[in-house]
Amino acid sequence: MKKLLALAVSLAAATPAFAAPDGQALYGANCGICHQGGGVGAPGQFPPLANRIDKIASTPDGKKYLTQVLMNGLSGMIEAGGATYVGFMPSFKSLPDDQVAAILTYLSGLGATKPAPVFTAADLAAARAAPMSSSAVAAARKTLNAAHPLP
Repeated sequence: MKKLLALAVSLAAATPAFAAPDGQALYGANCGICHQGGGVGAPGQFPPLANRIDKIASTPDGKKYLTQVLMNGLSGMIEAGGATYVGFMPSFKSLPDDQVAAILTYLSGLGATKPAPVFTAADLAAARAAPMSSSAVAAARKTLNAAHPLP
């Protein structure tokens, strides 16, 4: 019995009580089907995310916009990386805030900005607390682009 108890205690000590969500795995499971592996996008269909999310998130307004996109979705025409896209991105509000933050942080890390902007569950909770229509998110994008041209 003592050996069994000692084994249980050592296993519990070796297992972290809380493990941060894996942004890359979550991206692959939730976003990669459209935006492709590594966030490279699909020409004419889905915009690239790599080398763009970090630049957008480098301002407080840009970071807020990105959280709004993930919490509320986005519809309509956008320009990204020099190309035009017309479509609809669904909301990811069904995922917990920490998982959405992990996805955005992973994508931010795919760019050249060092250190890459980091997203927290609190960032996503703030966006979740102020829901918007996807067309309102598109309007926010236009406002942001006027102030800070989006890549």
